[in-house]
Amino acid sequence: MKSKLTVLSLALLCPAVMFSQEMTQTTATSTQTSMLETVPSYNSWSLSFGGGIPLMQHADLRSIQNDNTLIGYSAYFSIDKAISHTFGLRVQYDRGEIRQGYFNTKDAAPANAAANLQVAGRTQYDGISLLGDINLSNLLRRVDRKNDFRWALHAYGGVGLLAYRAYQKDEFGQRLMTERKPFKFNSMFGQAGAGLKYKISNRVDIEGRLMYVVTGDDQFDGGGDQYSAVNRITNKTSDNFFNATLGLSINLGKNANHIMWVDPLKDIYTKLDELNTKIDNFEVCKAGDKDNDGVCDDWDRQLDTPAGARVDGAGVALDVDMDGVIDLYDKCVTVPGPVENEGCPTNTTNGAVTADETALQGVEFDLNSDRILPNNTPILNSAISYINSTNGTYTVVGATDTRGTAEYNQGLSERRANNVKQYLVSNGADAAKIQAVGKGKFDLKYPECDPASKCPEWKNRANRRVYFEAK
Repeated sequence: MKSKLTVLSLALLCPAVMFSQEMTQTTATSTQTSMLETVPSYNSWSLSFGGGIPLMQHADLRSIQNDNTLIGYSAYFSIDKAISHTFGLRVQYDRGEIRQGYFNTKDAAPANAAANLQVAGRTQYDGISLLGDINLSNLLRRVDRKNDFRWALHAYGGVGLLAYRAYQKDEFGQRLMTERKPFKFNSMFGQAGAGLKYKISNRVDIEGRLMYVVTGDDQFDGGGDQYSAVNRITNKTSDNFFNATLGLSINLGKNANHIMWVDPLKDIYTKLDELNTKIDNFEVCKAGDKDNDGVCDDWDRQLDTPAGARVDGAGVALDVDMDGVIDLYDKCVTVPGPVENEGCPTNTTNGAVTADETALQGVEFDLNSDRILPNNTPILNSAISYINSTNGTYTVVGATDTRGTAEYNQGLSERRANNVKQYLVSNGADAAKIQAVGKGKFDLKYPECDPASKCPEWKNRANRRVYFEAK
């Protein structure tokens, strides 16, 4: 029997994971292996590099102050590894020079400083950090989106080690002091920010990024010790800066796409039918399935089920109205009737259904589908004969259950009606006698099934139908 749980569990695996499953058929002649092909694999490694402008605005000496702007430079290089479609890690090296100063030409200088203190500083730094990368676009995108996308918003954050050399100069160019800090375990720093990526091609991405760097050091701006005149300009306890960069990412690997540009649900959309087909075609029954009803003979309670009949979990042909005529041969599936009248009631009073009218019995559909089921073809073939043998005209009416929006269900009901009309006409029915209309979710066979959760599934299935109206 088909295992939908198996299909869904396999399809929901992360696209980056390569998998295959062996299933062995116990026969004397052959061994079936590799039931499922490997799911598409994706690249997960990349190299990133770029440059930009760092601006120190959270310190005693600043890059922008009193109409003065001091611009430095920065560069970064990183090795990136995507763990999944939404999360990755990168080891990043940063290098740059920040230029900052204090230009006080109006206000009194801070205590222990000259009357008009003018100090310029430079800080050259090197940093090595481990950053986490969260693909916010893949986290927040609609799950029903099938198309590729070229923009992605990323969030970054991490910690590392920072080494720097900072020094000051006064307005005459005279060096005042120099601060040095090598790489040590106590030279920790952190940075966090966001980036906007654009996919140029499968191999190259361009990204604009803004990071906020927390140095954890009050001397990073070159202000000297914590009691110096410069470091007493403000009460900052840590010299931090912004770093705006523009860079490229080169995606490595032999596969077509990088995993960060792939929605794993898209693989579900493209693989479900393929997996269903492979499972359907794979023989897993030790004792076989003689009647081909999808239930192995080991636990099939009806080994001679007619071809095309729907069965329950025990392999017994369905008889919804329990009148002794299985649904395959029952022309009134939901109304009990004697076997000699093909499962339809014989009482024609009070609007009861007649045997002739059962030739125009409707057909049901699977959820969210407009495909005509194979077991409905006998019903439609009977309708073709009836239509061609009478003088009336007929309307093919499509309907749905109450799940989904009215707009969506209207379109679905029209597709169902048109598919049935096309089948009738293509198999010999007189097209001039038939028209198709859709009534969406507002033409229920069981009106009490609104919402659908109030009814058992067989009633909702009966609402998902196409039926005939004679004019």
